[in-house]
Amino acid sequence: MNKQVRLIGLTGTNGAGKGEAASFFVKNGYAYLSLSDLIREELRKKNLEITRDNLIRMGNTMRQNATPEILARLAAKKIKGNTVIDSIRNPREVAFLKTLENFILLAIDAPAEIRFERVRKRGRNESASNLEEFLAKEKEEMGTEENLQQILACMDMADHTIFNDGTLADLQEKLEKFL
Repeated sequence: MNKQVRLIGLTGTNGAGKGEAASFFVKNGYAYLSLSDLIREELRKKNLEITRDNLIRMGNTMRQNATPEILARLAAKKIKGNTVIDSIRNPREVAFLKTLENFILLAIDAPAEIRFERVRKRGRNESASNLEEFLAKEKEEMGTEENLQQILACMDMADHTIFNDGTLADLQEKLEKFL
């Protein structure tokens, strides 16, 4: 990767390791922005519980009420220097971010069974108590409607993909090579 790249976007499936990748970049001097954190702010303003269902619903509402790339536009206003931008879930967000100088999109993926186990261990309210529910919830994020989440389409737009089916050390080694 060209050393001039200062903006790294992260997209990928739930539990694939985007958070660990973001932590890796932060440890390597990058500031951190999350599109999901922007949605969490909206949920807090409306006194709504921060659950995966509410995050999906509110993100989709924000895209429908403004533009599909609204979260990316809000995040771009907060960029200061080298930054990793997490939770990119709509192709219009990708397209907008790719207009910024030195932006590269990194997709992170892993097998569903591994991702489900990772999600269970982190203990958030994910609205899925078994693998079938996890996969059904994930299907909601794989839509094709312009204003909704379209994770697969974003992953297809990635400049680079890392398959994270091993240990944390394996992921960090792959990210080191990416840098």
